[in-house]
Amino acid sequence: MYRLLGLSVLIVVLGIAGAGMASAQGFGVYEQGACMMGRGGAGVADPCPDGSGIFFNPAALAFDAKVMTFGGVLIGPSGYFTDTSSTSMKGTVSTLNDKWYPVPNIYVSLPFAKRYAVGVGVFAPYGLTTDWPEKSQGRYLGYKSVVEGLYIQPTFAVKVNDHVSLGFGVDITHLSVELNQRADLSVQTLPTGATFAALGVAAGTDFADIQLKGNTWHYGYHLGAQFKVNDRFSVGMRYLGGQKVSIDNGAIDTRQIPAVKADGTPYTTPIPLPGIPAGTPMDALVAPQFASGGKLSDQSATTSIPLPAQFVAGIAIKATPKVKLFLDYQYTNWQSFDVLAIDGQYLDSTVVENYNNVNGLRVGTELGIGERSEFRAGLNVHGPAAPDQTVTPNLPEGSRRELSLGFGSKLSKAVRFDFSYMYLYQPDRAGRTNSGLNPAAPAASDNNGIYSFKAHLLGLSMSIRF
Repeated sequence: MYRLLGLSVLIVVLGIAGAGMASAQGFGVYEQGACMMGRGGAGVADPCPDGSGIFFNPAALAFDAKVMTFGGVLIGPSGYFTDTSSTSMKGTVSTLNDKWYPVPNIYVSLPFAKRYAVGVGVFAPYGLTTDWPEKSQGRYLGYKSVVEGLYIQPTFAVKVNDHVSLGFGVDITHLSVELNQRADLSVQTLPTGATFAALGVAAGTDFADIQLKGNTWHYGYHLGAQFKVNDRFSVGMRYLGGQKVSIDNGAIDTRQIPAVKADGTPYTTPIPLPGIPAGTPMDALVAPQFASGGKLSDQSATTSIPLPAQFVAGIAIKATPKVKLFLDYQYTNWQSFDVLAIDGQYLDSTVVENYNNVNGLRVGTELGIGERSEFRAGLNVHGPAAPDQTVTPNLPEGSRRELSLGFGSKLSKAVRFDFSYMYLYQPDRAGRTNSGLNPAAPAASDNNGIYSFKAHLLGLSMSIRF
C-alpha cells in the first residue's frame, strides 16, 4: 500500500568514524596520514616513515626503527543544492549542516632481523557522512546518512634485497550503516489506487520518519611492492583488495509524524470514503501501517555494499639532497557499485547506481628545511564515480581538485609532529532530489538542480620512535 521513495540509497553515504564528505572518489577517504596528506596523498613509491605505509604501501614499513603514530584529520564540508527546475520549487536552496568530522588513524611498525617488519594499522579508507536538515528538499531520499567503516590491518613486510621490498596485510573490516529519511504522504496510495494527493494532501507532507541501521565484520587484503632503483629513484605499487560486504542484521525503525497543512492544522478526509466518514484524521488512516506487522512497522532488513578495489602506482625522485618529488596514478574499481538493494521484512527496494571506474593523478613534493623539518605540497585531480543520473543528496559526488600544504618537524630524536591542510574543490554538478520518473532506470533528465560542494581538511599526527 505504501512505498518509501529512495529507501535503498541506505549505504551510498558512508561516514567513516564520523567522517564528512572526503576527497577520494565515490565515498572513499584517502587522507590516512598527516604527512602523506601534505603531499596530496602522493608517495606510494616512498611513503612517509611513520608507519602509514601500512595503508599507502605495505612494502614500505619502517625497517630502521620502531615507530608508533597517532593522528587523524578533521573534515569540514560545506555544500548546498539549488533547485533549477520549472516547478514551484525553482530557486529553493537546501544547505548541508555545518559540522566538522574527525577521522582517526593509528600505525605501529616493528622491524626485526634487519630485513623484516611487522605492523598494524587502524584506519578508515571508505566512507562519508551527509547531514542535511530534516526539512531539506531531498529528505525523501535521505537527510542524514552515515556508515562507519573501520579497517584493522596486521601487516608483514620483507626486504628481499637492497632494492626490493614486498608487503602484505589482512584487512579486518567493521562496517556499520545508518540512513535517516522521511516519507511523503501525498504520493502514498489508497486502497482505491488513488494517491493521498487526490484527497488534497500537498506534495512534501511528511508523515513518517524512517531509520535503518546495521553492522557487520568482513575481511580483505592489501598488497604492496617497492623498488629502489638507486638512492634517488624509487618505484612503488599498491593494491587494496575489494570487498562485497553483506549486512544481514539490519533493522528498520519507523516513527509516525503528524500530517499537517502549511498552517499547522491536521489533514482530514474531505469526502466520505468506503467505511470512512468525512473529517477523519488522515493520521488515523495510516496509523495501522505502523503497528506490528504493518508495512511501515519496525522490521529487519538486509543489504550489501562493495568497498571497491584500488590500484596505485607511482615514482619518487630525490631531485636534490633536500627536495623529493612524487607522482602517483590511482585506479578505483567503482564499477562494482552497480545496484544497491534492500530486502526488508515488509519493504523491498532496489536502486540502480551504475558507478564508473575512476582514474586519478596525485603530485607532491617535499622540501627539507634544516636538519629537522620538511615543507610539503600536493595536488590531486580525479573524475567522478557517480554518473549524471545518480547524483543525489546522499552522495552529491563529482570530479574534484585538491590542493594541500604540510609541515613536519622533529622535536627530538624520538618525537615528531606533522601538520597538513587540504582545500577540496568540486565543480558544480547537476543532480536530483527525487526518485525520478522510473527509479529502475534513472536518467539525467530527472535532475532538477545543482549541487555545490567544497571542504577544508586539517591533519595532525605525532610519531614516536622507540
